Amino acid sequence: QGYSSGFRHLTLILERQIFDFLGYQWAPILTNFIHIITVILGLFGTVQFRPRYVTGYAVWLVLWVAWNVFIICFYLEVGDLSKDTDLIMTFNISMHRSWWMENGPGCRVTPVTPPPSWAPEDHRYISITSCLLEYQYVEVAHSSLQIILALAGFIYACYVVKLISEEEDSFDFIGGFDSYGYQGPQKTSHLQLQPMYM
Repeated sequence: QGYSSGFRHLTLILERQIFDFLGYQWAPILTNFIHIITVILGLFGTVQFRPRYVTGYAVWLVLWVAWNVFIICFYLEVGDLSKDTDLIMTFNISMHRSWWMENGPGCRVTPVTPPPSWAPEDHRYISITSCLLEYQYVEVAHSSLQIILALAGFIYACYVVKLISEEEDSFDFIGGFDSYGYQGPQKTSHLQLQPMYM
């Protein structure tokens, strides 16, 4: 059950990584990559009964939830955040755009000719109409799904760590990891040896 949900989580984050790559969003790409590695380590820790790996995975999930909450606030322009800012998503390396902006459900993209004088020469100027769902809401839906999966993963990770620690405690109790080891009763000899003189 836990493994299948872990692989499902991995599949969904890989899907998100592909769409972030298509949109050249470098900050999400980097964060998704760290998340993929951490999920793999969490699965490894679960299979190999390594509580440190699973605990690390649980700690990362808290940061992952915070990142996804930030993404939701970013796209919904909460406070001073603006979804048109290039610095946050692309580190100002390239122009920020979500892949869903042009490829969302029902979106029709038409190039505007001639482009306005303020448009950069190496960029095309387009008009996007008829979208059934605006791109920011698609991004918000992706992040919301990741938050739900992360919360389920956090609960499962805590459960696994508890199980592993209980197993180790019960094994210690019967002497499994006792550093002194178990020593059986010593045989005592009833025969007393006497020295022999020749």
